[in-house]
Amino acid sequence: MDMDDDLPNRADDLLARLLRQDLAPLSVTELESRIAALETEITRTRSKLEYAVNHKATAEALFKR
Repeated sequence: MDMDDDLPNRADDLLARLLRQDLAPLSVTELESRIAALETEITRTRSKLEYAVNHKATAEALFKR
């Protein structure tokens, strides 16, 4: 299974475009900025995931009563 198999097939998918971007022309400062931005997005995404998991568990517990 190729890593790209998990990605949506939309032409306007920003994540797919980000993964294909050529990093060669970027300076060290630009690469560091990119890493910082991606780490911030990872933190934001993990927070949303944690919220969703907890929300689902709360709902399931409520309806099991």
